[in-house]
This record gives sequence, C-alpha cells and structure tokens, in this order.
Amino acid sequence: MNIILSAIGGTIVLAIIGIAVGLFLSGIDRRIVARMQARIGPPLRQPFTDVKKLLTKQSIVPANAIPWLFNLMPIAALASSIAVLMYLPFGSLAPILGEAGDMILVLYLLIVPSLALVIGGFASGSPYATVGAQREMVSMIAYELPLAISVVIIAWRLMAANVADPFSFMTLMETSVWDVAGPLGIVGLLLLLFLFMWITPGELSKVPFDSPEAETELAGGILAEYSGRNLGLFSLAQAVKMVGIIAFGVIILLPWNLSPVFGMTGAGAAVIDLVFFFVKVIVVSILSVTVVRTMMARLRITQVVKVYWFVFGGIGIAAIILLMLDAFLMGGV
Repeated sequence: MNIILSAIGGTIVLAIIGIAVGLFLSGIDRRIVARMQARIGPPLRQPFTDVKKLLTKQSIVPANAIPWLFNLMPIAALASSIAVLMYLPFGSLAPILGEAGDMILVLYLLIVPSLALVIGGFASGSPYATVGAQREMVSMIAYELPLAISVVIIAWRLMAANVADPFSFMTLMETSVWDVAGPLGIVGLLLLLFLFMWITPGELSKVPFDSPEAETELAGGILAEYSGRNLGLFSLAQAVKMVGIIAFGVIILLPWNLSPVFGMTGAGAAVIDLVFFFVKVIVVSILSVTVVRTMMARLRITQVVKVYWFVFGGIGIAAIILLMLDAFLMGGV
C-alpha cells in the first residue's frame, strides 16, 4: 500500500513539475522569438495565464462532432504526456517506473499525444481539422524514422561495448555512450545530436514542421474546433510533451551530471544534478525549437516527408555506419 501511495504521490508531483517546466519553456520560447524579431514579447508567465484562462472557459462541441471522443482526446493526450515523464530519470534521480519500461516503450508513448490529436481532429467533424489530422499522421510517419534510428544505434553501440540492458534508462544513467565510443563513434554521435535537434520541432509541430496546424492555411487545422477547457488540456499536454521529448534527448545524448565533478553525494548531489538537468533542457529547447522556428518558414507537408526521410534519414544512416565502424575498430564486436 505504501508503495502504491508513493507512486501516486510521485506521479502527481511529477505532473505538476512537468506542466510548470513545460509552460516555462513555452514562455522562454515566446520571449526569445520576440527579441530575435525586434519585439518586446509577452512576459514569461504568459503561457500560465493563457492556460488558466482557457481552463475557466466552456468547451464548445461542434454539431458534427462525436462528443465523447472529442472530449476524451485532450485528457488522453495529457495523461500520455505525463506517463512519458514517469519512465525518465532526471539528473541522478531514478524514474518512478524505471524498471517497468525502457527507451522503446517511451518511443511508443511519445506517439500517443499525437494520435490523440489526430483522433480528436477527425472526431470534430471539421474539414480543416480533418486535413490537419491527415497532415499530422504523415508528419508522424516522417519523423519517427530518424528518431528510431537514433535510439536503436545508441543502444546497439552500448551493447557492442558489452554493456548489459542497453535500452534501459537505468543503464544510461550509469554508462554514457560517449564514454564507450572512439573517434568515429564521437563523430556519429555528433550527427545524432544534430539529428535530434531537428526531430524535436517535428515532434512538437513547431515551425518549420507545423503544417498540421498551419494557421494561415487551415485556420488552426487540427485544433480548429477546440476551445475552452479542451484546448487548455491540449496546451498542457503539448507543454508536458515538450519536456518529455527534450528530456529524452538529453538523457540519451547529453547524460552527464555535475555531482561527480564536485565529488558530491546524497541530497546535495541530487539537487545540483536536477538543476543542471533542467538547464540542459532549457538550452536544448532554445536551440532546437526557438532558434529553428525563428530562422525558418513553414515547409509544405511533402517537403516535411522528404526532409525527414531523405536528408535526416541519410544523416542517421551515416551515423549508423560511423558507430558500427567505430565498434569494429574498438574491438567491441
């Protein structure tokens, strides 16, 4: 019973932290974008204000919608986004469900919020949302290829170095892939790091990969008919998913902690590692989301597929070759 209560309490705390950090990242993103465009921009608290206002308003269900499905999908999106965080270690803190899932499970869970968006779009009965849902499905097919490549080759490189259970986050906490890679492997990991920086905006439907929403083309697209509490829940789900996908990338590609450098242990080490972890999340968010969406225009949906499959897919294959050659040269296989 105590274990169950601890898990429930940890989940609630984690959900609150994920929502707060996600909305804070959104505020940083909007503020920096405004500065890069020579504007003042909104205050950092603006996303909190927006969500608070949405959650107090009534949700309008379209006449042509499937009401129960339309109302259920925002909840499913938020719940699945929070579930992702339960499997991720933060700094030197072990995940709540660390032994119950691995990187492959998290890859599946990251798809669920997007699937909830797709189902909600179709359930709304709007032609704009239907087109947006179709584009979201195509985008998912596009960016999942390079993301899967990144995860599998990192786990394979750890396995080639005789590291047990390479798909486990607990393993990644103890053994960094950078520590087992040679010169060629480091080049391959740098390619994967570059690749992840471009996967992130696709996962989050940010410019230049925001064709499912495309306000100027589809009037909001997949979310065209959502309002009030439902739209607020989708906004919260997007914020939590931002934390989840960026934290996932930080764990597999930037896993270092500060406590070993200072020789710290105990609660102090956990705190400094947690702070350093979220600093890395903020930096990656700025580089992979804010800078990218400021310097680029929206791509057409056909361009999204071509970029992810041929350009980023090619970079992923190059990283695979380099890491495999590195393993053979290092005598790991």
